[in-house]
Amino acid sequence: MSEQTKDPAARERPRDVVIVGAGMAGVQTAVALREQGFTGPVTLIGAEPHQPYDRPPLSKAVLLGKAEDSAFDVDFEALDITLRLGLDVTGLRAGAHELDTAEGPVAYDTLVLATGAEPVGLPGSEGVPGVHLLRTLDDAARLRPVLERQHDVVVVGAGWIGAEFATAARAAGCAVTVVEAADRPLAGTMPAEVAAPMADWYAESGAELLTGARVARVEEGAVHLADGRVIPAGAVVVGIGARPATGWLAGSGIALGPDGSVTTDRSLRTSLPDVRAVGDCASFPSARYGERLLVHHWDNALQGPRTVAAALAGGAETAYDPVPYFWSEQFGRFVQYAGHHTGADTLLWRGDPADPAWTVCWLRQGVLVAVLAVSRPRDLAQGRRLVEAGARIDPARAADSSVPLKSAAL
Repeated sequence: MSEQTKDPAARERPRDVVIVGAGMAGVQTAVALREQGFTGPVTLIGAEPHQPYDRPPLSKAVLLGKAEDSAFDVDFEALDITLRLGLDVTGLRAGAHELDTAEGPVAYDTLVLATGAEPVGLPGSEGVPGVHLLRTLDDAARLRPVLERQHDVVVVGAGWIGAEFATAARAAGCAVTVVEAADRPLAGTMPAEVAAPMADWYAESGAELLTGARVARVEEGAVHLADGRVIPAGAVVVGIGARPATGWLAGSGIALGPDGSVTTDRSLRTSLPDVRAVGDCASFPSARYGERLLVHHWDNALQGPRTVAAALAGGAETAYDPVPYFWSEQFGRFVQYAGHHTGADTLLWRGDPADPAWTVCWLRQGVLVAVLAVSRPRDLAQGRRLVEAGARIDPARAADSSVPLKSAAL
């Protein structure tokens, strides 16, 4: 990566920047370039034909018909940002500094990869009528009539997106069954003791949660489980995870991790000169947590572009090492998380998980590294600042929910 590590002061500003991906990360990169004073041509390429839009409302207001879309409030024309929408990028030829597209090659001086993530499909369900994913505006448009007609819905996967869709479907009056192969919801992201009270939320909302239930096959109108049970389904929504949308980079010379992410350095530079990567498609080394992170959340797609844009606009290269943050609205609760709890050695509860509001804190060698707050936004706000500061915490005070979390700092 020798060409990427030259003295930043010796680098010239790129003549033009091409951004692949018109989601949050791509749009914010384009906007941040202009905010940082970059005056060269900026082209934003999106695979979807729609005006660039924000994804979180898709599983909420857009899905329930409370909003038609969630287009970004950005005047691309005024910012002199060229949009090329409905255009698939199929390859990258680094030697020629060109992208391959259905409309011919697109040359770039500097390239920013912001292609995001794509949902993981359920094997064998491709093409089966009534099976849906929820990632795009078109997906939400196809699912809206399902909720309006109050179909019986089976959700495969009890992760964050599965819970949010189940919440919307129950609000629309649908009968909902959630099928999870693991023994608990959020098995891939939360420890068992934290996920346990969340399992009760499904029944409270009127949804049925089946854990330890593997799908054998899906056919129109029914989901067949491995144990022989058959669940009637007017519609099936698959929410079993997402992976970086990087398949098109095969053979390009871009280094990818085992998870398919573009592996960047601490300044979000890739293994190729003049190519950066931001958002859900990229992983970065975190000095804060001592490991490489792949963060599939909105806040990461908002923050990373600022680091890239500042450097491309002529500023110094800086390390990107945020405290990951996300939120989820489900079953009448506002769930927020800040930090990264892998490697923590202590878990503390603030409040009773049987109550509507509670918080979990994770410590590593006495330092607060992550906070999960359920309908306790003040805990999250204070905890996030403490995580950013690398603060040591008094466990006894932190576990007392009547004490402000910031007062537990040593």
